Amino acid sequence: MSDTDRLKALRLRIDSLDEKILELISERARCAQDVARVKMASLAEGEEAVFYRPEREAWVLKHIMELNKGPLDNEEIARLFREIMSSCLALEQPLRVAYLGPEGTFSQAAALKHFGQAVISKPMAAIDEVFREVVAGAVNFGVVPVENSTEGAVNHTLDSFLEHDIVICGEVELRIHHHLLVGETTKTDRITRIYSHAQSLAQCRKWLDAHYPNVERVAVSSNADAAKRVKSEWNSAAIAGDMAAQLYGLTKLAEKIEDRPDNSTRFLIIGNQEVPPTGDDKTSIIVSMRNKPGALHELLMPFHSNGIDLTRIETRPSRSGKWTYVFFIDCIGHHQDPLIRDVLEKIGSEAVALKVLGSYPKAVL
Repeated sequence: MSDTDRLKALRLRIDSLDEKILELISERARCAQDVARVKMASLAEGEEAVFYRPEREAWVLKHIMELNKGPLDNEEIARLFREIMSSCLALEQPLRVAYLGPEGTFSQAAALKHFGQAVISKPMAAIDEVFREVVAGAVNFGVVPVENSTEGAVNHTLDSFLEHDIVICGEVELRIHHHLLVGETTKTDRITRIYSHAQSLAQCRKWLDAHYPNVERVAVSSNADAAKRVKSEWNSAAIAGDMAAQLYGLTKLAEKIEDRPDNSTRFLIIGNQEVPPTGDDKTSIIVSMRNKPGALHELLMPFHSNGIDLTRIETRPSRSGKWTYVFFIDCIGHHQDPLIRDVLEKIGSEAVALKVLGSYPKAVL
């Protein structure tokens, strides 16, 4: 058989496989519609219909990754199934998701990575506005940044948890790639200012010192805002990601200019529903301790005694008094787990205040 004949036969096989894939996806979508009808029936009977289940989504993606035998890697397979699940869920009820805007930010990229392209995404001007939209029920979920591997905690998010009663329903980690972007009219040899968010400027500090040491660095509200400004200026550039570059039609003058190759940001999914255990969870809490010697030791000892792994601890000034502080703690496990429940009871007996922000599946993607 000639190469031409072999190629023709392979293409025919691919066409046949595509038809089978389409048939199976359509069958899955019809099942999703049946699920919606069952849930709507329960709603009519007075029960609350919950269309999006974070623990179920996490289990499906992990199960698919466990079954995967290649040649596509696990993350690629999970992304494909994420989009199938997103589109099928939209047949039940399209999710409304608020994120820190404007369009083109890394927060939007995180929202689409976690929920898929089929959601109705709503950009908000500030992190606190994302919280308020969720609390008011105007959206189903919100996506907010909580920490960066280079620059640390996002304090606006931590402070918002002090002001609002809300539940953490999930997390998503986003690999952050920064690019130096220019517009069609930019004179690249006469750039006098570079726009970006303050954190992005910090994450690219060494690269900027080496390549643009004498150019003014202007901090703006978001990377997307930086890209928008460059669109109409001939002497400026922006540091932003792929989404902003595509949205505003900018060209990459330099790619991946972040100082650390492992630069990542963790985002939290906030909502109003409790998430059952999956067996691979995290729990986030806020604790306010009495201001006395050994207070931090008393706070941490129950975790140590029960062998609970702490993944993060942050301190923020309390709103209740001068020189008093609250601790934000993430640990491995679900608050329904006996060991975690025991820790929370011990801490609660000593703390001024203890609030469980939520237990949720560890990031799959």
